[in-house]
This record gives sequence, C-alpha cells and structure tokens, in this order.
Amino acid sequence: MAFNKNKKNKDFNYFDFFIRVAENACQAAEHLHRSLLNFDRARITELVEEMHEIEHRADSEKHEMTAKLIREFLPPIEREDIASLAHQLDNVVDSIDDVMLRIDMCNVSKIVPDALTFTDLIMKCCSELLNAMTEFKQSRTSKELSRHIVAVNSLESEGDKLHTECLRALYTREDVDAKVLLAWTGIYDELENCLDACENCTDIIEMVIMKNS
Repeated sequence: MAFNKNKKNKDFNYFDFFIRVAENACQAAEHLHRSLLNFDRARITELVEEMHEIEHRADSEKHEMTAKLIREFLPPIEREDIASLAHQLDNVVDSIDDVMLRIDMCNVSKIVPDALTFTDLIMKCCSELLNAMTEFKQSRTSKELSRHIVAVNSLESEGDKLHTECLRALYTREDVDAKVLLAWTGIYDELENCLDACENCTDIIEMVIMKNS
C-alpha cells in the first residue's frame, strides 16, 4: 500500500490513533466481561461510570484526531477513509458502553451464563481488531493482517449464531417474566451489535487496502 509519507504526518500518526482507540475497545470489553462475571447490582453506578471513562477517553482521542485531520494537507490515506474508520472504531466502544447502560436501565439483577459467552466473544473480537490495527500501517508487507481480519469475521459469525441460540432459549422458557424477556432481548441485541461494529472496522480496512493496491 503506497501510503503518503509527508513530514506533517510526524506531528500526528493516524495509524497510532487507530491502535489507541482499538486498545480502548479492548479495555471496554474486558471491563464489561469482568463486571458481568462478578456482577453486583449494588455497584452498577460505579461500573457504568468506569465504562463511561473509557468511552470518554475514546471520544477525546477521536476529537483530537478530527481537529488534526481538518488541518492536514496530505493525510497518509484518504481523509474520508480516516474519518470513516475512526467513526466505526468509536462505534465499537460505544456499543460496549450501550450494553452496560442497557443492563442498568433494565434493572438486571442476575446475569445469565449465555451473556458471559457473548462477552468472551467480544473480548476476543476486540483483541483481533487491535491486532489488525497494529498491522494496518504495513499492510502491503504484513503476513498477519489478513488472518486477523478473517478472525474478526469468524467471531462475528459465531456471535450471530449465538444470538439466535440465546433468543431461542429465552423464548422457549415458560418461567420467564415478561420484563425479563424484554430486558434480555434488548441486551442480546446490544451484545451482537458489538461484534457487528468490530466487523465494520475490518470491512473498511479491506476497502482501503483495495483502493490503494
């Protein structure tokens, strides 16, 4: 990939920015998994605030990058691609934050085991996304980037299957209260959105590679 190497890019490294936001996504995923694994309803406000701190950090990174991009004369890849990938990476963190908010909003008192299977998938997917972002800059010579993209896609597909199985199990139980049914339907949807957001990021990477090959 023939990335531009103008001197101005030394002031702000967009590829390092992508990595930092992906790291925030990994931290958010890990926080979500730990929170659900050792769930304590009495600590929900604290858990939500901790997640918001991660989300706010990702937003701050994005705002800084946008300010730099507006003034950039010759970015390393097309500015529309930078903005699009930044937006989708931010969506990953936002989607994970949304899960925590949904759990709080629906007054969930007990975490079902399937939710932990989902959060484990999200952690793995964010880790592979971070690996992909780390390899992105040297995509022309990288022997690992394609593998990480495929891994994200595979985990997203696994999440689609899990989403279907979780909803089927939820709706075939006869002892589920209507409020619980509604709450977990929404939570499962939010969990799936996290994996979709990761895949959207790798779709953009593939598009950029194709445009610059």
